[in-house]
Amino acid sequence: MFQFEELQQQFDKHFSHRHFPAAPASLYDPCEYFLGLGGKRIRPVLCLMGNELFDDILPDAFHVASAVELFHNFTLIHDDIMDKAPLRRGKPTVHALHGEPTALLSGDVMLVVAYEELNKVGSSHTRDIISIFNRTAKEVCEGQQLDMDFEQVNTLSLDQYLHMISLKTSVLLAASLRMGAILGGAGEGNQELLYEFGRKLGIAFQIQDDYLDAFGDPEKFGKQVGGDIIANKKTFLMIHALEAASESRRHELRQLMAENPADKVEKVLAIFRECGIEEWARSLKDQYLKEAFEHLEDIAVWSERKEPLKRLAQYLVQRDK
Repeated sequence: MFQFEELQQQFDKHFSHRHFPAAPASLYDPCEYFLGLGGKRIRPVLCLMGNELFDDILPDAFHVASAVELFHNFTLIHDDIMDKAPLRRGKPTVHALHGEPTALLSGDVMLVVAYEELNKVGSSHTRDIISIFNRTAKEVCEGQQLDMDFEQVNTLSLDQYLHMISLKTSVLLAASLRMGAILGGAGEGNQELLYEFGRKLGIAFQIQDDYLDAFGDPEKFGKQVGGDIIANKKTFLMIHALEAASESRRHELRQLMAENPADKVEKVLAIFRECGIEEWARSLKDQYLKEAFEHLEDIAVWSERKEPLKRLAQYLVQRDK
């Protein structure tokens, strides 16, 4: 069984070639630039790990993994535009360098190339894989729309936010695992358990991501700290603060979100700390990680085959960047 880092290296070797034509350079070079920013390749490697949980990794798994990585980067380019984010992985975003029209087109063509990778799959399971890929792509778009919608509402429940995060973040992690499992010959029951493992892990991952956006070290995190606060996003942290804070502090939070003063981030973080947000976020993250491990435990394969996924899950929810 390969560990995540070993599969990451294998995938990087497979993926490290030019994916787009040379011309027009104004369209395709931004795509290559964005892919060149790297990242942990978590989602494509999960596809490989889902395959290996049940059988030796097939060449088709690398095509599906490449499609997943291209799709994920397509969403990031478009998300950065919608969020007006200046940085991604510590570097300027595509729209910051080339303008929004080019960034939109670069994201669009990246999605097309993702489907070209799926067309390379020769497995008898291709129809099932494309069906899952398409459903997941729609769900990710639904999640992003809900994320933007929620910026315009004053009151949001934790359940509403969990539903949005499940769509925007978790389903791609879960689907990556499931598509790999299909290639590995997993039965329907095991596929469902692995999907739920990935979905719950994705929620824990997002809780950690929300936490790092507020409290992370920008040198390690590679993004603008407090970006969610600046954008008035209803994150796990903000929702809980609005529920747990005193009436005066809730009023202050809403005022800060409406007026966007220069010291907004510092003032919001002070209220977060006053509400015990850091401890609450750790507890909620641990809850979802525990549930994820329970799904993984129920999968009918030898325990030692699950160890790489367990180690990766622990890393994802304890990372500081």
